[in-house]
Amino acid sequence: MTNLKQLFTKNTVFLYDQLCLTEKDYFLPFALTDTFTTFSGINQQPFIHFWQLDQAMILGMKDTRVTDLSKGLTSLRQDGYKVVIRNAGGLGVIADVGVLNVSLILPNLGDKKMSIDEAYTYMWQWIKCAFEDSDHKIEAFEITESYCPGTFDLSIHGKKFAGIAQRRVKDGTAIMIYLSINGDQQKRGESVRRFYEASLQEDFGKNGYPPVDPTVMANLEDLLQKKITVDDVKKRLISVLLDNTPITMDSRTVPELLNSKWFTTEIEKQRNKMKQRNQLLD
Repeated sequence: MTNLKQLFTKNTVFLYDQLCLTEKDYFLPFALTDTFTTFSGINQQPFIHFWQLDQAMILGMKDTRVTDLSKGLTSLRQDGYKVVIRNAGGLGVIADVGVLNVSLILPNLGDKKMSIDEAYTYMWQWIKCAFEDSDHKIEAFEITESYCPGTFDLSIHGKKFAGIAQRRVKDGTAIMIYLSINGDQQKRGESVRRFYEASLQEDFGKNGYPPVDPTVMANLEDLLQKKITVDDVKKRLISVLLDNTPITMDSRTVPELLNSKWFTTEIEKQRNKMKQRNQLLD
């Protein structure tokens, strides 16, 4: 945990748990990510943000440039998924009640900006500290046939259970991870594969779109071979920070901040950006 101690220049970290959101609130966690990251940079305040969506595929901007988006959307809806386009590039991931999204939001320290690889490595180290043991080594390398493949895909025994992304806004950095904890990961993978097959047709697996193979991904629960709930994961992630760094967690301040003028104005601005982006789905 030596590296993680360097993350926090303030002793207090703001914690915000949004729980599981339904379709009417799908834009909110994305709007909050940019709002928290901006606030973090201005006020040198770190955040941890937990959130889930009930049953959706989150598309990256690259996904909107497939050969036939409408056919891909039809496939997802037939599989029972709603769709939202996030405010970042990259490729799509599934969100449901068995998948936890975690954002670690940190301010830049003066002129010393965290490098992209440093940011990814901090998240990897946090997950390792929480869940790795001698029988379950957590590695970071690209699982090319997973959905949303990247250099910092996290896997156990070669099976991916998490992917990391980051977003930089002004003087703050949001390091974001999705963790497949429980549920039907095979179904998730099959639905994403069908989306790409329908939307790319003969170009499936080409031009930077993954040739998704559902068998290369698994849930953390299955990989660790023990029952784990989303709440268990949240508690474990927080406890390893509290045990190994000098921080305290403040879960009371963010709900108060959300009612302040600056926050309500900023969130509305970011929600409007999400609305514009998601007009592609109309």
